[in-house]
Amino acid sequence: MRAVKWLSTIGVVAVLIAALVFFGNFFSKNSSSVSNSSNSGKTTTTATKSSSSKKGIQITEKNNDSSYQTVIKNGRYLTSKARGVSATQQNNTYNQVSFENGLQDFAKEHFSTSKYIFQEGQYLTTDTANNWLDRKSNDNPTGLNPEDNGKTDNSRNPIYLQTIEEQDFMTKDGNNLKLNGIVLGLAMNTQDTYQKEQYGSNYTQDISNADRIQQGKQMANEVVKRYRNMSGISNDIPIYVAMYSQSKDDSLAGGSFYSWNVSKSGNNLGSWTDIKDQTVVLPMQTGTGDEKSVATKLNKSFTSFSENIQSFFPNLSSVTGQASYEGNNLKGLVVDVSTQFYSATEIESFANYIAQSAPNYLPTGVPVKIKIEASTGMQAYLIQRSDDSKYKVTILNSY
Repeated sequence: MRAVKWLSTIGVVAVLIAALVFFGNFFSKNSSSVSNSSNSGKTTTTATKSSSSKKGIQITEKNNDSSYQTVIKNGRYLTSKARGVSATQQNNTYNQVSFENGLQDFAKEHFSTSKYIFQEGQYLTTDTANNWLDRKSNDNPTGLNPEDNGKTDNSRNPIYLQTIEEQDFMTKDGNNLKLNGIVLGLAMNTQDTYQKEQYGSNYTQDISNADRIQQGKQMANEVVKRYRNMSGISNDIPIYVAMYSQSKDDSLAGGSFYSWNVSKSGNNLGSWTDIKDQTVVLPMQTGTGDEKSVATKLNKSFTSFSENIQSFFPNLSSVTGQASYEGNNLKGLVVDVSTQFYSATEIESFANYIAQSAPNYLPTGVPVKIKIEASTGMQAYLIQRSDDSKYKVTILNSY
């Protein structure tokens, strides 16, 4: 009898264990979702270390009020499906940086960081982006750039559209995220680099402002129509389009955004609005018309700054700057200091000296970043925030 009772007890325990395993797996597979603290904006985690805690959608914390919360899916940051795809090789790295940063600044004007969650573009895939950025042909009818007319001089059809970037803006919908808007950046070439024969020399073809603007408007209309046909994008999701003019390959600065539009519903865009942004390279060159630039006053103080630090540390290679303007208003300044230093003590002394002297020459009230680089890479960087008059110094020592 004891044996029978003992066996019966084992049977009951086995049934209970099987039930717990079944329901545990069931709820693990069917729980999703947006895991986020309601009052702190920080990503929340469960006490268990099981793999189920990383499934579903989570929202990152915010560093400050000017940044977006972003999306994590199944424990990993949700990356863009088509980021970095371009029609031809990008030879000016400044373009990509200013394009992406400028597009985010544009988005903040239309999608508040306190209300919306930023998600990397998930609708434009790599294959689709490659097809759109390629030339139109019998094999690629969806190409947005014009057909090759066979010419190898300035009468050839250039590559106008260099790249497309998509940014998605979401809101919480229960345990899920809901798409509430899309921002598209279209980077247009001002100069097309090409070869007359494979592996041959590079040639350049300048693109006039009129042609760039006209082609850009036509392409923007077509891109919006195609987005409306994508699964998951409803007819009333606002789609903003920001047009960017790339700088030439040999420029020491990136390009700038020049106009924007929005399709609030359907396939049609509204009226175009000009964006009066520009990037000025410092120091400005004499005899090029830059003397009448919006940055004339800044250029004088920048030149004095450069002379000051070169007299203190004479073995500098160069000091250049990129000043970003919105109309006549300075938005920010990035300074690149190239040096031959290798000593850690030299770099530290130099960085501290710049931190002390820069406020006497460079502007306040706007963000300023100073990068100190050597042939072996970046050695230090200094940052002045728009609400501060002092620089924070970071030395990048190796260990």
